[in-house]
Amino acid sequence: MSATAAAGRSEGPDLGDLPSWDLSDLYPGPDSPAVARDLDRSETEAKAFRERYAGHVDDLSGAALGRAVAEFERIDEMLSRLAAYSYLVYSGDMTDPGIARFYQSIQERVNAVSAHLLFFRLEINQLDDAVLRDRMQAPELRRYAPWIENVRMFRRHQLSDELERLLHEKYVVGHSAWNRLFDETIAGLSFRIDGRDMGMSEALNRFSDRSSDKRREAALEVGRVLSANVRTFALVTNTLAKDKEIEDKWRDFPRPVSSRNLSNQVEDEVVDALVTAVKGAYPDLSHRYYRLKARWFGSDRLDYWDRNAPLPGDDDRTIPWSEARDIVLSAYRRFSPELADVGTRFFDRPWIDAAVRPGKAPGAYAHPTVSGAHPYLLLNYQGKTRDVMTLAHELGHGVHQVLAAKQGHLLSDTPLTLAETASVFGEMLTFRSLLDAERDPARRRVMLAGKVEDMLNTVVRQIAFFDFEQRVHTERRTGELTPERLGEIWLATQAESLGPALRFDDNYRHFWAYIPHFIHSPFYVYAYAFGDCLVNSLYAVYQNAADGFAGRYLEMLAAGGTLRHGELLAPFGLDASDPAFWQKGLGVIAGLIDELEHEAG
Repeated sequence: MSATAAAGRSEGPDLGDLPSWDLSDLYPGPDSPAVARDLDRSETEAKAFRERYAGHVDDLSGAALGRAVAEFERIDEMLSRLAAYSYLVYSGDMTDPGIARFYQSIQERVNAVSAHLLFFRLEINQLDDAVLRDRMQAPELRRYAPWIENVRMFRRHQLSDELERLLHEKYVVGHSAWNRLFDETIAGLSFRIDGRDMGMSEALNRFSDRSSDKRREAALEVGRVLSANVRTFALVTNTLAKDKEIEDKWRDFPRPVSSRNLSNQVEDEVVDALVTAVKGAYPDLSHRYYRLKARWFGSDRLDYWDRNAPLPGDDDRTIPWSEARDIVLSAYRRFSPELADVGTRFFDRPWIDAAVRPGKAPGAYAHPTVSGAHPYLLLNYQGKTRDVMTLAHELGHGVHQVLAAKQGHLLSDTPLTLAETASVFGEMLTFRSLLDAERDPARRRVMLAGKVEDMLNTVVRQIAFFDFEQRVHTERRTGELTPERLGEIWLATQAESLGPALRFDDNYRHFWAYIPHFIHSPFYVYAYAFGDCLVNSLYAVYQNAADGFAGRYLEMLAAGGTLRHGELLAPFGLDASDPAFWQKGLGVIAGLIDELEHEAG
């Protein structure tokens, strides 16, 4: 059982040497004495913390409470390091029984230890507002004011100490266990395409193959495999939706999305305005673009497997890893040498795992680990232009996490709405850099169309996912949804969002089943649309700004979780609570489609 992924070359096009991560900056290995030492130490210190402070938080002075928060932070960071390490090892091979056992064992132990710390947040929430305001005058506590404000946001939704402890202790055999079942089921799926077996990431990559026959073959096989496993996916989805409904009812959240909005520090009304604006723009954005794409393919309609097909005239060349690295870093450097210098660390050090491997987690992510270490990036790089954009996206997350880490463990996290800002901005920098360097009109059209498709996937498709979740969670309150009913909701939301130029068949009805956000982070997906519209507006400010924009941008990233979205955006003259804000962001996408229509004649 190794914590270091094997480097190498993926099957298929020559991508060069793909990097693998080395997790030894966290721990030397799963069997390392350091892992056992930190487990034992964290338990000892958590118990001592409970003995010292449980039932006495109300008696602490401001300075003493500040010191208690600092001690809590140190123990919680130790636990977070253990949890992050076990998840990264698990992501490398979710099908290995030994690794799965290690991951589950660490999760259970961390959960048990953190139960000793649970009282602290609960007692902070029981403090009187006036008393807390007075104690906040102490510098030791004032530093943690944003974290305390975040904790107290959930005050009115807090349950009794006994119920909170019960929910906490049952997590590893409840929500977490269902997440693990989903992950291991997805990682274990095998798709027989083009005469060989492959995993989910490689199968989905075939949807952007130049050959229509290969795209169709991949679509039919993905549909077949998902259909064969849909009962498991439906069970997981129904169980977690019901679990969320029960807890939301106990905590008095009015809507399924309300707890997500609260944790994102954004009002229900702001999210409603975003969703309404995007859905209202479906005809002007996705419907119009896919009608245009169908014309380029000489048809009135596109089969769903052609949605991400390369355009006629796209050379669809393979981009080796070294070139992808240079493309992204040069775009970052053109904007800010400091941004590029931070990004370079990920390539110069073993912080990225890029190759496609059997059993490896599909998709891509940036894991912040803990502020005392550094982030790691997981990719499934296959040499497409979209893979380069994914690298730019995840590197944006990673750079953001590095810059925010100086705030410390409790203050480095940002709400999901702003967590997507640096990632989408990194994509935009990379795209604009490539477009500015391109002189061939046909190639520029291909690049513009590719960017539009990426933006539609980030905005329209994610809001359609959000709509699917809303309908599923709402309907689940009246009873379990059959796989057939889940498929009907999926097809309805997809047809509504993508428009009449897309043709769906029954094989597509179970494609909801592989989307991990539905399972891991309900209602996360609107954060992508939030981030894209925000970045569109932010980039417009950048294009018209005098010197100093890059500095303000880096300050925004470095603020971590110390400021709210209104405070972070104010230096740029942006206000996400203004309904017109979303129209500006969507107008950027519409303008690119206008340009494509004009060129098409």
